[in-house]
Amino acid sequence: MNSAQRQPRSSRWNPRLPVSLSDAPDLVTASTMLASRDIPVFPCIPGGKQPLTSHGFLDASSDLTTVRTWWQRWPEANIGIPTGATSGVDVVDIDVHPGGNGFGAFEQARSAGLTEGWAWLVRTPSGGVHAYYLRGRADEQRSWQVPGQHVDFRGDGGYIVAPPSQVAGRSYDLIAVAQHRATPMDATALRSFLEPPRPTRPPASMPAMGSRPDKLADWVASRPEGARNHGLFWAACRMVEDGHAFDAAAGLLGEAARSAGLSDQEAMTTIRSAYRIASRLGAARTARPMTAAEALAL
Repeated sequence: MNSAQRQPRSSRWNPRLPVSLSDAPDLVTASTMLASRDIPVFPCIPGGKQPLTSHGFLDASSDLTTVRTWWQRWPEANIGIPTGATSGVDVVDIDVHPGGNGFGAFEQARSAGLTEGWAWLVRTPSGGVHAYYLRGRADEQRSWQVPGQHVDFRGDGGYIVAPPSQVAGRSYDLIAVAQHRATPMDATALRSFLEPPRPTRPPASMPAMGSRPDKLADWVASRPEGARNHGLFWAACRMVEDGHAFDAAAGLLGEAARSAGLSDQEAMTTIRSAYRIASRLGAARTARPMTAAEALAL
């Protein structure tokens, strides 16, 4: 294995690369530019998003000979990039539809400290935005959609169409490169914020409001499989309501959740979600005014 292959995929992106892609004179140049940095690509139909290869994004390659052959055959093909660990980027897709758009939901998530770490932003042909995040997590983050909020996440198992591709005569255009430190996207926390668990009647065994934290922890530890995450979320919300700090809940309820069979990651994600949704305490960062670049021309 050579040194490039040992690098995390995200390290193959640098602030100049999205600028160079946007300025590329043609799609052939842009596709080989990505492949030369060991970022896999695949061709999509000219002016569209559908893959031209038999297995779609699963055929993506960074082999220069393969990539050149594809674009010699289809010189006007749009550029597809598989998202997630394979390319080193995750993308939050802020959609624009006749029935609404995702800018409001994205701004609310930004205020809660969930989406601030983007590395660059691309305006899509529909008028939406792709917010790119460098993958820095070893665990899998699958793609998902929250149609009611008009926000999608493109991670493992997904793909995006990249600049300088065009759809319906309109380009994917780079609109901002981060001046702040880019940080990975916690897709689980973002989804929990955008689509929080629906309020349900708590089980009869649920400790009453104001119960001691150790009683809440004992209750969480007793949750059976299938009820563990929901029970942990309820208990964490109770600790928020009683004024307990995030660290106290993370320590006490986290240990209880592990006793019930949840992993450390599952437990911490659920507790963070409860604190963000219920009070924006602890892990949530303080909101600040948006910069001009972050405003996305809203």
